[in-house]
Amino acid sequence: MGVKQLSILIFSLLSTISVVKAQDIMPPIPAIRQLHHEYILRSLNAIDSLHLPRAGVEQAQIDSAQKMINLFRIRIEQNQQLDNNGKYKWLRGVNDLLVGFRSAFEARNIPPLEYLPLVKAYALAMQKDWDQSSIAPLVKTMLLETATVLTDNFALKSNIGIEAAKDLLVLKQCERNPTRILAILTRYPQSSYADSLIIVAGKKDPEELYSYAAAPNALGRKIQSVNHPLIKLISRLSLMRTGRMYFPFLDQLNSGALSMDSITPYLRNDSAVPYFRLLVQARIAYAERMRRGDTPMAVQVLNAKLKSKAIDGFINDINALHTEKNETIRFKKLEGLNAIELYYLALMGEEEMYTSSFVSGVYPRIFTQMSIPRSDSLLTQVKYDSYKKFIKMAAAYNKLDDFLSRMDRYDAENLMKKFVMGLEKTNSLEDAVDVADSYSSIYDLQLRKLMVNQVNFELERCLQTKIKKGEIVYGLLQKIFTSLDSTNKIDLSQTLGIPPIYELPITLLKDTVSGKINLQQFFYGDKDGGVVFNAFLKKFTNSNWKIIKKSQWVEVNSVKGTPITIYANLPLDETLELDSQAQDSLNSYLEDNNIHPSIVIHRGHSYYLKQTIQKMPSSAKLVVLGSCGGYQKLNDVLERSPGAHIISSKQIGAGIINQGLIDVIAEQLRSGKNLNWPQLWNSLAIRFVGSNREKFDDYVPPHKNLGAIFITAFNTRFASSD
Repeated sequence: MGVKQLSILIFSLLSTISVVKAQDIMPPIPAIRQLHHEYILRSLNAIDSLHLPRAGVEQAQIDSAQKMINLFRIRIEQNQQLDNNGKYKWLRGVNDLLVGFRSAFEARNIPPLEYLPLVKAYALAMQKDWDQSSIAPLVKTMLLETATVLTDNFALKSNIGIEAAKDLLVLKQCERNPTRILAILTRYPQSSYADSLIIVAGKKDPEELYSYAAAPNALGRKIQSVNHPLIKLISRLSLMRTGRMYFPFLDQLNSGALSMDSITPYLRNDSAVPYFRLLVQARIAYAERMRRGDTPMAVQVLNAKLKSKAIDGFINDINALHTEKNETIRFKKLEGLNAIELYYLALMGEEEMYTSSFVSGVYPRIFTQMSIPRSDSLLTQVKYDSYKKFIKMAAAYNKLDDFLSRMDRYDAENLMKKFVMGLEKTNSLEDAVDVADSYSSIYDLQLRKLMVNQVNFELERCLQTKIKKGEIVYGLLQKIFTSLDSTNKIDLSQTLGIPPIYELPITLLKDTVSGKINLQQFFYGDKDGGVVFNAFLKKFTNSNWKIIKKSQWVEVNSVKGTPITIYANLPLDETLELDSQAQDSLNSYLEDNNIHPSIVIHRGHSYYLKQTIQKMPSSAKLVVLGSCGGYQKLNDVLERSPGAHIISSKQIGAGIINQGLIDVIAEQLRSGKNLNWPQLWNSLAIRFVGSNREKFDDYVPPHKNLGAIFITAFNTRFASSD
């Protein structure tokens, strides 16, 4: 029955009821049924006390619904076809309807304005049941919420269409929650819609279907029985011991581009290279499709497997050999990988790879594996897949100039133009932050000028098309890039409306109660940790400082000048995790004594940095990342301590430089001076010569941490523009 026919039936039914109401005929109510009428009246009063909308139209709807309920009572009592039990059944049904609506409303499961539509639908359902016809067509036209109350009604539980109606509720739930289809079907595996819904779910999230198909329950068996090529393929894989290894290639298996037999040999090879190579080939095959907006099935599974195999099969091994000076031994695991595979190894291992693993191992081997070591040729072979991420990595490790020099000038310029384009289209700031960070790593003045020009072009485009996010993103990049030219004399903190970036006032570092500056250093118990720790203590063994030794940490207190305390955990044996326990003990002491360090310094290798960031206090206003490649972790630090000034290295973190930074910072503060970064940096630069100067030049001071500055400025600007 169509919507138009239902509307005619409602009008006809309500007209009949209105006639009865106009005649105001209510037969005498036997005592046996008076209580049931009383229940209805009580429920009407209870609904009347609910916080329903009471504007003119809404009040009229409530009044109409209440009148219809009373007409139901009259019609039930007048119906000569109903015996006492029948009238009892329908009176209880009317009350059940009211109770159901009230409960659903109070549980916020039904909109308040669905009261009248629900009552009208009940009028139709009542008539259909009296005519011995199904209520399923009616339920099909209703909202899920009203349909749920209707199908739960006591008087309709024996309707000839009740099972079909409840089955429709399953469909409505799945249509309302398309990402929860399989979770819903676990309760209704025998639904008549199960097959079609399983197919929809399988196409939307094949990995989830894989998990459900393997379950030894009713839904798992139902999935296994669905006669559809994709579902049958997923079901087959789910029952295989090695199914997870085949699953990343689901799209190609489904299309026939690969067969199970063609994949099997790659699984049986003891070397990690063949299977990783097959994953890379699949990723490249998908690259062009994804650029067109076509998402291959199980692509997230492919990416996850590619990452896990990159890390477990290669990166963990070369990281573990970071102390091995013989590069042939250290990077032996990379033998057999071609340039394309090394490119993906870098991309997939971005978060896990040590600086030396990338700078000395993966990156140079990309080009030694090419007969003609050109960057543009590499990008063409990978179909420019994730090229922006690779540019960002190259910049973070000070390899961007080298990468761009390996292609023609014209191609390098076009690449950097594309790198800057369309930053407002992404859902995150990652690409824009990458552009900001990368700019500071380009020393070719012409390329810098080209990026500035492209930013100006994109800004004008967004201004003309009134793209708010684009206006903010490119406007900030324009100001940040322009500020690096000292002749422009731009004060970024004032221009961007953010806290000072050229100077960190000493007042911001002092505890608001004690007036003391608290500094915390994180040391680690490897063989280098003890050496670095002893060098630190030696520097503070003088008349300006007093060292207090505890069982798990030391306190270094200033004797003269500004009160400062440096807390540093002892570098105890890492093999027994005693260094970690010392850090935790120190953190507990600081917390228990309401001490909030405003300066945090990481004094371990890059592979310890993640632990430091996890444990560092959010109160930090200055963070010094003394490890290799600390520049890679700026975003992680800012998530922990928003707005913090950060000092980090793009390549090798050196103990002599870290200690020099600590000495200068501590003495500046002890003397009561602000930390003026340009002046401080210039004074440090003349201290280092030779290889140490080269390492110092890889350190990035807070006023040149463009990515961090961009994030702070964007959050400030976007909040103020709402």
